[in-house]
Amino acid sequence: MPEISVIISTYNSPDWLEKVLTGYACQNAAPFEIVIADDGSGPETAQLIDRFTGLGQDSGRFRLTHVRHEDDGFRKWEIVNAAIAAARGDYLIFTDGDCIPHPDLVATHARLAAPGRFLSGGYFRLPMATSRAITLDAIRTGAAFRLGWLRAHGLGFSLKWLKVLGMAWRINALLDRLSPAKKTFNGNNSSCWRTDALRVRGFDARIRYGGGDREFGYRLEHAGIAPKVIRYSTLCLHLDHPRGYKSAEIRAANMAIIDETRSTGRIETQHGLTAKDAEC
Repeated sequence: MPEISVIISTYNSPDWLEKVLTGYACQNAAPFEIVIADDGSGPETAQLIDRFTGLGQDSGRFRLTHVRHEDDGFRKWEIVNAAIAAARGDYLIFTDGDCIPHPDLVATHARLAAPGRFLSGGYFRLPMATSRAITLDAIRTGAAFRLGWLRAHGLGFSLKWLKVLGMAWRINALLDRLSPAKKTFNGNNSSCWRTDALRVRGFDARIRYGGGDREFGYRLEHAGIAPKVIRYSTLCLHLDHPRGYKSAEIRAANMAIIDETRSTGRIETQHGLTAKDAEC
């Protein structure tokens, strides 16, 4: 099994981050590293991270590193690159501070990791009522990952229920093989070797909200790193939140960068990790 570093991006959402970190404190795999990529959160987030740092040290199940820069607008990919440089694991799982992991998430990524591959996971989106209803105890007991509990706490019908039922019925590997999902790199639940992330120089910091993870995945593919879909073999619950930073103008600028990457077959970005970082 590779040594795992889980990189969690966050920005001023301590209530959601507490639920996410509780999920990682309950993982069936241990030990592993958590690196928080903090895009300029305030002191409440720092206090929460300090508490979980102590919990990880006391339990011996994980170690936690807090990587932060000052708040200067959306600079997620800059701080995620800093987290890659700081990570000590040789295999990286990327996720967000609003995605609660199933207890088997880290173990599954570690088990399926293979040379020359990256793993393309996904998430199960929750409505706001269900997101708020999830308690820390529901995460610790595993109740939050059962469809009956979610239905009783505001979840409506969706064909995507299979993402939850597949885990319970143990048919997740079959569903992965049948899945028509695009084999993109999804920053909420995907993974790759650290050497491969360094090879492509990490994420393109020019990209704002929307598409930076997919662009990173395209460059991995250009470097010969093939994707493998694990949308049903891993599960994370995506907590709802407002998205005031979305805009058509930003999306158009992002798409121009993504289209250029795909058309040119570019492997490295000149707006990511430096050559010095890549030598680490």
